[in-house]
Amino acid sequence: MAKEEKKSNENEARLPLGKINFVMMAVCLLLIVVGFALMTGSANDGATFNESIFESRRTVVGPMVAFAGFVFMAFAIIYRKKDKNRSSQE
Repeated sequence: MAKEEKKSNENEARLPLGKINFVMMAVCLLLIVVGFALMTGSANDGATFNESIFESRRTVVGPMVAFAGFVFMAFAIIYRKKDKNRSSQE
């Protein structure tokens, strides 16, 4: 039984990120893609002025969503699940 516990501890020690980290990173990546998609649209063609380039969706909402995705991505990488066994041993 001690060998089995040792192997599980070794596997946990080798994996710096858990499943929850990868799920959170996938959600953050989706958030970043949505933010960049909100920033897309037509541009000025040179002959006429396109006022839609100054819409709040493209200048405020899109960048804020993408920025939130990047911030939460850092949190998703740093996040570590609380281990009940570790806290009871200390």
